Amino acid sequence: MPLALLALAIGAFGIGTTEFVTSGLLPEVADEFGVSIPTAGYLTTGYALGVVIGAPILAILGSRVPRKKMLMALMGLFVAGNAISAAAPVFAVMLAGRIVASFAHGAFFGIGAIVAAGLVAPQKKAAAIAMMFTGLTVANVVGVPMGTMVGQSAGWRVTFFLIAGLGVLAVLGIAALVPQQPRPEQARISGELAAFRNPQVLLAMAMTVLGFGGVFTMTTYFTPMMTDAAGFASSSVTWLLVLFGLGMVAGNLVGGRFADRALMPMLLTALGGLAIALALLPLATHDKIATAIVVPLIGALGFATVPPLQKRVLDQTADAPTLASAVNIGAFNLGNAIAAWLGGLVISAGFGYTAPNWVGAAMAASALALALLSAALERRTGARSAASAPSARSGRIVARPEHAASGTGERADREAGRNADRGAVTTQS
Repeated sequence: MPLALLALAIGAFGIGTTEFVTSGLLPEVADEFGVSIPTAGYLTTGYALGVVIGAPILAILGSRVPRKKMLMALMGLFVAGNAISAAAPVFAVMLAGRIVASFAHGAFFGIGAIVAAGLVAPQKKAAAIAMMFTGLTVANVVGVPMGTMVGQSAGWRVTFFLIAGLGVLAVLGIAALVPQQPRPEQARISGELAAFRNPQVLLAMAMTVLGFGGVFTMTTYFTPMMTDAAGFASSSVTWLLVLFGLGMVAGNLVGGRFADRALMPMLLTALGGLAIALALLPLATHDKIATAIVVPLIGALGFATVPPLQKRVLDQTADAPTLASAVNIGAFNLGNAIAAWLGGLVISAGFGYTAPNWVGAAMAASALALALLSAALERRTGARSAASAPSARSGRIVARPEHAASGTGERADREAGRNADRGAVTTQS
């Protein structure tokens, strides 16, 4: 894999760390600013909403900017936001810094996915996207625990200054390693918006909201679920989260590898497995060993959906992918917010701390149903295309829609890859 993917992964690591580290530092932040824990929780909510809102805005503003420059500018915004949070004199300023940093999140991953896919041969696109997202998954294993530990011992401001430093390192890495990515000449806002008229794009985004959102019904209420329901000591929660993070890393890499070979089968397998694993967790909490097995399994299956879902959007918006790719990243965070809200409803209704997992299982099953619908629509389109194909007897020549049949885009990628120089690094726009 090209070294440029390392620079993108460093940026992803910093973004993943800043997104989740506040959960472990809420008491310290609340104490310093004299606010309640629920009020301090707005730092997490505000960040998630900022991702959803900022992704399309920054993607549109950056549609006419060369992608390398845009990635550097987004990481500069990320550095500024974390520096504002670190130096904030009052809570409102820190919240503003969180929102500034969050605006870089969706557009960075959206544009970064396009750049990553363009750095490799066509049959390795999903693996390249997964390599970039590895930075995000490793952040949950290393960055968040380390950031929490530093914040609790040296002060939470130090954590955010260090995260800003990671952003600077990412800017330098992108400048040195990522090849020039000129803006496509045909890029137009109208073309970017037209992608949303494609039902397959909307289905992929709905799968993102429901599928990955299901994971967050568990993670949002993870600590009380593990301590009150499963009987783990509070000190064991960190290690369970590490297991979950390791599962995320493994699932992301496996999902990227197999999505390049058979995207839809990989996606259907991951979503189906995720629904089953989430449904099993309430039963597994009666046994600590079973819980320790199911928790990383959920992380693996959840993140195994990320590369195929992101590549699915790119495949369906090949001519104008920037906005759709960024919006799909926002869809992950929208799913997180919906999952946390629904999980809170069932807990408030008295169903217990394990009940959110049933909600998550239902969300993942709904995403699986949409994936099956998407595959059925492709097969129907493919059948119509076959019916209008050139006939040896009639001699008619009828143009067939590009990527119409199920898996056609994937087969085209593999064919192009076989004809390409395996050692070459392409720089698609």
